[in-house]
Parts: sequence; structure tokens; C-alpha cells
Amino acid sequence: MSLTERERDIVDLLRAQPLLDAAGIAERTGSTKAAVSVHLSNLTKKGAILGRGYVVRPEAHSVVVVGGANMDIKAHSNHAIELRTSNPGSAVSTPGGVGRNIAENLARLGSPTHLVAPVGRDTFGDEIVAATRAAGVVVDHMIPSDDPTGTYLAVLDASGELVVAVSNMRATDRLTVRQLMRSRDLLSHANLLVLDGNIPQAPAAWLLDFAAAVNVPVVMDPVSVAKARPLATMLSPQRPLLALTPNLDELSSILGETVPQNRADIARAARRLHDVGVTNVWVRRGVRGSLLSSLGDDGRATVVTLPAPSVKPVDVTGAGDSMTAAFVHALMRGDAPVDAARFGQMAAALTVASPETVRPDLTPRLIDAELRRSLRGETTQRGETTQRARTSPRRTSKEKK
Repeated sequence: MSLTERERDIVDLLRAQPLLDAAGIAERTGSTKAAVSVHLSNLTKKGAILGRGYVVRPEAHSVVVVGGANMDIKAHSNHAIELRTSNPGSAVSTPGGVGRNIAENLARLGSPTHLVAPVGRDTFGDEIVAATRAAGVVVDHMIPSDDPTGTYLAVLDASGELVVAVSNMRATDRLTVRQLMRSRDLLSHANLLVLDGNIPQAPAAWLLDFAAAVNVPVVMDPVSVAKARPLATMLSPQRPLLALTPNLDELSSILGETVPQNRADIARAARRLHDVGVTNVWVRRGVRGSLLSSLGDDGRATVVTLPAPSVKPVDVTGAGDSMTAAFVHALMRGDAPVDAARFGQMAAALTVASPETVRPDLTPRLIDAELRRSLRGETTQRGETTQRARTSPRRTSKEKK
């Protein structure tokens, strides 16, 4: 797509101020309204802007995330939690929601990202939109809702582990296909679509069908056991997924049976998901790490188990979101799925070691540096083990007895 210098100026202007009309563009470029109208017509024909409202075509390798946006309220107890009584501690509120967190992590990692999520016409909604925009996410397709902005209340113990959480996601629960259809042009030009499992079944099915029709790959995070259950009837080869990222309980929920905690059974479960159109099944296993099963062009699955990076947890909130975002970012930059999974696991470890739900200093350079350091540590440890084996005295036959 070749643009003239004036057309590039107009596109840059619309990226910064997408609500400008032809008169506003003419004023800022020193041109006339008539001339700008001609340029806008040419840009539409070239595909640089999409449809009405001068929606600018997404940047190269852009990701669209559709999901929930909430205000997170996190309470940390100073000591071990005592139930049914007041616990001394601290509390903070920050923008959250699985889809929103994934989008912010992607933007901070450098992937051009658009977020489509419902927010209420209230103070929380305004704060979420402003903070998400400030983090680098394009929020032009946020969906105004008559319902209050979603909230998520989490109580964590002194070690940073989640004790209990309560969420109110009515705005997301009432998301409709009609609301999403306003973003069709954006979705059709995405390089990758990320779906948050909080999306209701009908809109989620429409998104999968639409993505299949326009050949946009999809990564889906099931989010929870309850939200994963409808995938049992939604997944099919006609609705292919590039990747699905369940934990073991969510995997069991999708398949309708308990999947034991061992490599062979998880691999067999992943094979069943391959059969319904999922190319990469990445099963999160907490402190055990993860298992990635990837379907090759020859129809064979390659299964790799990945140990979890060592980390001292400060706050586990948002770890899974950063894990998904980093995985997607790495896929977008051309990493193999197994390398993208390693990258995602390290992003999660760095997030767990931070008090922030979305770690503000999370960058590809930081994650790659930690991966190299971790690899050097594993190599050194293996070398020391080999050396000890070589230098340890051999026992005689009598000693062996």
C-alpha cells in the first residue's frame, strides 16, 4: 500500500485524533476541506482507513483483544487470614479485567493493540479508559454500557496468594453481537484476535465464526472452570483456534471429565482439542510449569513440558494475563510456539514478583534477559551434577552390597 506524503500526514493525524472530521484535518494540515475529502476517499480505496468515522487501519502485526475491563480492588492481609473477622492490611484499586490486562501487557511489550470491551458510563469506566489509553492501548472501540463498570474484589494473604475473590461483570455478561458488529472493520484487519473467556457464548461464537470467515487467527484464554464449560459445544474445525490456554481444571471442564495430573493424560486430552480445530494447547500447571501440545502440518502432535521459573511471589493477580500476552507477543514476532510459551512463563514469573497487576517495566528485553539467566543457571547446575558424578569414588562390589 503506497501513500503520498500528504496521505501519510493525514493517517498520522487520525491515529492521534481519530474523531477529526474533514474540516478539522484541513485546518491542521493547511489544506482545504475539498482536497482533504479527496485524500480521505483515496485512503479508503487503498484500505488505509476503514469505513465510516475514519477508523485508521491497524498498524502492522496489530492485535485486537475482546474481553472484560474491570476495576480491581485488591486487599492484602498483613498476617495469616482469619475468617469471619477483620484482618489488618492494605487495599488498592487498579484497572483490571482479563481482556484489559492482556491488552495492556501486549502494548507494554510493544505489540500494537486495540481493546474492545464494555465499560459503564461512570467514574470507574472513565478511569479504566484513561489508564488503558495511557499505557499505549488503542481504546477507540470500547463499548459504552448502561450497566455499571465491572468490579473485581480480591483478598490476598500475607504471601500474596489469593484467598477469595468476588466479581461483578454484568456489563461483560450482557455483551451482544450487535455491539460487537460495530467493530467488524477493525476485526477483519487484525493480524491476531485474542478472546477473553468472560465473553458470553453467543458473542464468542459470532467472533469465532467471523474470525474464521476473514482468516484471522484466534488465541483464547478460558479464564475459569465455569467459563470454559461452553467451549465443549463451541469448538469445531470450522472455528479453528491458533491456541487455547487452559489450566488443568479448565481443560477438564471443557472435556467434561477429570484430566489426571500427568504428562500422558494431559497429552491425550490435548489431542482431543486438536481434533476440534485447536492447533496449540498450552496447559498451565502452576508450580509444575506447563505443557504445550502443538499440532504439526503432518497431523502429529509435539508435546513439550516446561518447568516453571523459580520466583518468590508478591502478588499472583494478573500473572495468567501477562502469560497469555507475552505468549501472543512472541508468536507475533515470529517465535516458535514452544519458545513463545517459555517467554510467556517468564513474563508471568516477573509479574508474580511484582506488586502490580500489570508490571509497568515489563519489556521483551527484561523477559529475554531473565530467560538467558535462567538458561545459564540450568546449564551450570547440570555441569556441576555431571562433574560430581565423574569425581565421586566408585564403590566396590562389597560396598554396593
